[in-house]
Parts: sequence; structure tokens; C-alpha cells
Amino acid sequence: MDVTVSDPLVGRLLDGRYRVGRRVARGGMATVYEAVDTRLDRTVAVKILHAGLVEDADFVRRFQREARSAARLSHPHVVAVFDQGADGGTPYLTMEYVAGRTLRDALYDEGPLSPERTLDLLDQVLQALAAAHEAGIVHRDVKPENVLLGRDDHGDVVKVADFGLARAVSAATNTSTHGLLMGTVSYLAPEQVTHGTADARADVYAAGIMAYEMLVGSKPHEGDSPIQVAYKHVNEDVPEPSKSVPGIPAFLDALVLRATARDPAVRPADARVFLRHVRRARTALRDGVDDPELTQDLTAFRRPAQAAAEHTLIAPLEQIRAASKAALSPSVALRPDRLDDGKPADYADVPEPHEPESPSRAWWLRVPVVGGLLAVLLLAGGLTSWFAGIGPFTRVPPVVDVAQKKLPGLAEQSGVKFVVAGQVYSENVRKGHVVRAAPAPRARTWRGGPVQVWMSLGPEVHDVPRLAGASEDRARQLLSEARLRVEEVQTAFSDTVGAGRIISTSPEAGTPLRRDGAVTLVVSKGREPVDLPPVAGMPYDAANSTLTALGLKVARTDAFSDQVPPGAVIGQQPQPGRVFRGDTVHVTVSKGPEFVPVPSVARMPVAEAQSKLAAAGFKVQVTRNPVFVGLNVVVNQTPAGNARARVGSVVVLDIV
Repeated sequence: MDVTVSDPLVGRLLDGRYRVGRRVARGGMATVYEAVDTRLDRTVAVKILHAGLVEDADFVRRFQREARSAARLSHPHVVAVFDQGADGGTPYLTMEYVAGRTLRDALYDEGPLSPERTLDLLDQVLQALAAAHEAGIVHRDVKPENVLLGRDDHGDVVKVADFGLARAVSAATNTSTHGLLMGTVSYLAPEQVTHGTADARADVYAAGIMAYEMLVGSKPHEGDSPIQVAYKHVNEDVPEPSKSVPGIPAFLDALVLRATARDPAVRPADARVFLRHVRRARTALRDGVDDPELTQDLTAFRRPAQAAAEHTLIAPLEQIRAASKAALSPSVALRPDRLDDGKPADYADVPEPHEPESPSRAWWLRVPVVGGLLAVLLLAGGLTSWFAGIGPFTRVPPVVDVAQKKLPGLAEQSGVKFVVAGQVYSENVRKGHVVRAAPAPRARTWRGGPVQVWMSLGPEVHDVPRLAGASEDRARQLLSEARLRVEEVQTAFSDTVGAGRIISTSPEAGTPLRRDGAVTLVVSKGREPVDLPPVAGMPYDAANSTLTALGLKVARTDAFSDQVPPGAVIGQQPQPGRVFRGDTVHVTVSKGPEFVPVPSVARMPVAEAQSKLAAAGFKVQVTRNPVFVGLNVVVNQTPAGNARARVGSVVVLDIV
């Protein structure tokens, strides 16, 4: 999986709708990214045309034709196309996102597939191609990279992608554009190479090549350059898969050979016809029986036509003898076949010439002949010994679990040439040692010929990805891409992680696990609700302990109170009810009554004294002195001036 952080398109919002994520794949015309459709909140695949091709109107038209062609197909095994557009002059289209891997990844990881799995995958591929052929569309680029493998409860689910080279059959079917051969050379039908044309039978040919590759683990035609491979497609038949993998039934050989016949007229007419052959083969394979009738039907095209009979001219024995004698005696000539009167000539009338006895040849004249015979016998004996002993053939030595550094010495001893074909994971073979070979060990092969070996990468190990904060669906997708699985989903409340998001994993992120290792997800239920009790009137310490035990935070404010004893809670905010763990509760704690100095108002007019005391927070009571004369001047106050009294208490004024 290609993830490129430096890619300028990563993180970009296409057309104000599609948020581009990591890069998934890169092809000859476009790059595919994982993206999120922000309008519908779903994951999609976005295919964006390469920047260097945007200026080429022909490529842009082909890119747009892909969307129109693929959008016409609605089938469970065809990747759906959702939308098409352009952002800042950059054409793009959005497609169904298929989580999983490609058939190429499966072949790289697992090597040859079993006949049962091969036919199962081929059946689904042909269903998709049959739907396309019935719609008048030729895929033109069938290959393992364009076969996506998902999983469900029943096994592999195939989705055929990239109709980028597809074109309606009613349109022109020339495969070359500006001299460029479209398609992948390893899967091109011969007529695509020689004539540049393709129809449904070209897809059948490519599917047959893909079937061979699934059964054998390698392509039928290899070469140092694309031209060499194309030449072999045109001039060489695809070999039977059983020649490379013994044990493959004859009807499977016949199935592959029929689909990959070089003459398109011999192949199944389209994917629907090929699918019928495949399903008949699946039935025979499932029942564990051979199907000679199927083999005969599929290989009928290979029966050699009866050679044209050559007429043999037979002469009478007497005529042959006479001709021989005439050759020895030039004085005697054969008569013509018929006389002038038309009657047959009587060869008995021809006189036999005298044959002189051959003189005995000298012995020294016979020495070269005898010597030549002896040389021929010695050469024949030598060749026989060479073929029986050293010969052009040898056997592949046992190489499984042999270290790579030991292969050169083993090759020198056995007379073969080891070629590292790839690296695969193995649970049983140590890293750097041979997992398998083709041809298989003990098989007969040409001396000096290549033997492909696959080296072990050791057990397949993948790190647990970082999933904290991701949605559960996204977490499952990332684990599937990391070749890991979800074992259990637990839920928990969280003050910091939103509902439906991953809080943590077990094992934690970065832990290496074997392939299909189990990971437990902890999914947030959101914040935990709690019932807030009343704490007014409670001592602050008791109120604080009660709220803290519920997972709430407490914020304290002190205030004077004439009614609430010092240290007790005057009030709370929010009021009792439903809150969430982690919320803050504000409480006001009483400092008791407030005492302040009483203003001195002696000798003040009563009105002025009342105003000054009221401003200080006191209540005023006026009484007349026994010697009251009507001056209304304060002569005495209780409490006395500058004495401390509780705010709101009564100050008594004595006036005269």
C-alpha cells in the first residue's frame, strides 16, 4: 500500500466535497486515493488523472469515457462508479471503495492457488465480464491488478475494477492510440498485437492467462522485454498448467488451452460462454471425478486435420527390374508403355543383359568403411552414455529450508541455475531460506536451466495501527488493511473521546502481531451521565467529598451570609439534576454575617444621620430625648460611633 504524505493532493478537498486521503494505487493513466465524501459521510475511492496527461485531450476523453462506460454497469462483481467531475482543471471520478487487496497481492503472498479457489475467483471475474459484454463493453485490460478481493462470511468477494481501456463494441475497436499499445502485454491476445483490435474474445484470452497464473503461480510467457512477450503470445501456444504443477486435472488444462487459443475463432465467444465451461469444470472438481467429455469438447480444436492423401504410383515388379537392367546395359532400352497399336508392351520380351561378376575388392579398400562404422558406433555409444549419465537433463535438488547463501554451491553440484523469483511470508521456514521451488524438488529439468525459488520473509508480522479517535468502521478497515482482525469490541465512557470513537486498543498501537492477529477495540459511549444531588446547607468539606466521588469538579466561592452558618454551602450551580462526569459544579460557601464600623452621627441633623447609616448598610430607629425641644439633632446613638456591628442591624438615634 502506497501512502505518500508529501503528495500535494493528500488532504485536498476536491470540488468542495471529497477530502483526499492516502494514496492507494498508481496506474498508467491515473492515481487512486482513498477519500471521504463529506456530503454523504462515506469512504470512496477517487481516481485523478496524472498531471502530465491533463493537457492531452485524447487522454482526457478516454478518462471520461471510462466513467460513462463503467457507470452503465450495475453488477455485484463490478466496482461501482459514483461521480465524475473536474477540480481546478484536474479531471477525477469517484468509485466504490473496496477494502482488501488485489489478486496480484494474493498471488504474491500465497503463490499458486488451489484449483478450487482458482475456479471460484474465475467464476466471479467472468460474471463481471459477462455483464460488460452483454452491455456491449470490452474491458481490454483484464489482469490480477484489476481484480479486487474483499471478504465476507462466505469467503472471497471479487470486484473487477478499472474499465479505463473499455470501449463500446459499436465504437471503433483499434487498441493502439498514437502508436501506443493499450493494455498489459502479459495478457494481450494475439490479435491485439498483430491487428490492434479487440472484442469480447480478447477478454476471454486474458481471463485464461489469469487462470493459468493462478494455477501455476507464474505467467505462461516470460521475456526480457515486452516485445519478446508479445512475440510469444503470437507464435507460441500457452502450455498446459499440469506441466508445471503436476496433479492438475486434464479438464482444467483443456479449459485454459481453449480460452487462450491463438485463433480467436476457437475461443469461447464471450465471458458468458466461458463461464458455462468453468461451472461445468467446478462441478467435476467438486464431485472429485474426471470429465473426459468436457476435456474432449474443450480440446476438439486441437485435433489435427487428416493429412491430404498422396497418391502412390505403383509400377509392376517386372518393370522395375527391367529399368534396373537397362540402367546397367545402355545397349538395351525399355520399350514404351504401349505399342503403336495401343497394346501393352511385353516386358518379358526384353532380353536380360549379361551381368559381369564383381571382382573381389582389396582389403585395404574396405578399411575406411569399417573405420567409419566403428566411429559411428562409438559416437552412438557415447551419446547414449551421455544421455543416460550426464546428459542434457538433471534433477532439481531438495532446496526447501536451504539458506540463500548456500544456493550457489548447490547449483554447481546439481547443474541447475537458481533464480530468486520473489519473497513470501512463511510460518514454518526461517527468514532467508527457500520456501518453495519451481520446478519442484526431484523434478527432471534441463541441465543449466533455471529453477525459480521463493525466499522466506519469516512469519508475516504487522504492527497494530494507531486507531485512537477513529470511528469503529474506520478502525475495522485499517485493521483489515494491516492483515489483522477484530477479536472483541468493548465499550466504555470517556470524558475526552466522542461517542462511537476508539478510546484504545489491546494490544496497544505499534505492537507487532502475526497475520490475522486478534485486536480488541475499546469504543467510547461518550461522557458518563450522573445525578447531581443538592448540597446547599451542607458543610463545604462534606459537599466537596460528595461531588468529587461522582467524578465532578468543584469550584468554590465564599460570601457573607446572615442566614447560613460560616463554612456551610449557601447555594450551587447547576441546580440538582442530570449532569455528566467531569462537569464543574460551582458552590458558594458562607463566611457568616458581615461586621463593619458604625459611622459616628452625633450632633448631625437626624435626616443626614439616617442617610449616612443607611449607606453603610444599617437600619435606623429614631427616639426623642426627654428634653426634646424640636431641634431634631442627634445627641446620642446606639451602638456608639466607630463600634463594629453586623451589616443590617439597627442603630438607635436619640434626638432633641
